[in-house]
Amino acid sequence: MTSKREPAFNAPRVVLLLIALFAAIHGVTALIGDEAYVDVLLRFAFIPARYDPASPYASDFLGGAGADAWTFLTYAFLHGGFAHLAVNSVSMLAFGSALAWRFGTWRFLALSAVAAIAGAGTHLALHFGEPTPVIGASAAISGQMAAAMRFMFETGGPLGALRSRGREAFSVPAEPLLTSLRRPQALIFLIFWFGTNLLFGLGSVAVGLGDASVAWEAHIGGFLAGLALFPLLDPVRPRPRGPLSQWDETGDEALPLDPHRPHDGETGAAGRPMN
Repeated sequence: MTSKREPAFNAPRVVLLLIALFAAIHGVTALIGDEAYVDVLLRFAFIPARYDPASPYASDFLGGAGADAWTFLTYAFLHGGFAHLAVNSVSMLAFGSALAWRFGTWRFLALSAVAAIAGAGTHLALHFGEPTPVIGASAAISGQMAAAMRFMFETGGPLGALRSRGREAFSVPAEPLLTSLRRPQALIFLIFWFGTNLLFGLGSVAVGLGDASVAWEAHIGGFLAGLALFPLLDPVRPRPRGPLSQWDETGDEALPLDPHRPHDGETGAAGRPMN
């Protein structure tokens, strides 16, 4: 009898490669001097003042028109310190892995990229013209969290009741958003996530040069993008709902009632599925 060896890190390759890329970029930026690091920020960080023609810093920004576009995404690859990198890496391992197992590489990367862009756009809308750079993958990871929330607490899901073994847990059909929020776990997760971001700006860290930081508003923009994109990118077909199917009060879908099976109406359980 042979046994398969488990990988050292039970995470999708795309997640491990992204974390390795984050670490490599951070290692390089930690080794270059302060002046070169400022140039990196001016070329690759997301800076709202870049889009204000009247900004007194307009002549300082590097990269020209190209940077006006690419910084909506490249800021996500920069981190302000080891703690910032570590928190984002652990968060991506937990939530990004769940999403990548379900979505596959290209859907996962697409959702992450759009969430990062949405995070930058949200920050720009609320802080137009400000010269403070925004960095970090937190908006992308927030989008991954939002998408993972849509199936992680489902019955049979990774954190749900009667959870399946192995990869099957990541392939359970997702309920509609409003229905899934009837599950206490999902609702508590949503309240906790928004509460911590609104109250404490979870994930915001000082860059170490000036007052550059990762903004909590970007997290919320990424999270909302993840919620919106999940049903568009989800490769798992929704659970079928027949005309006689119904949802029980816990949010679980009951089996369709069969008119040809005996049942006891409101007084018995002969026609109800066994738990």
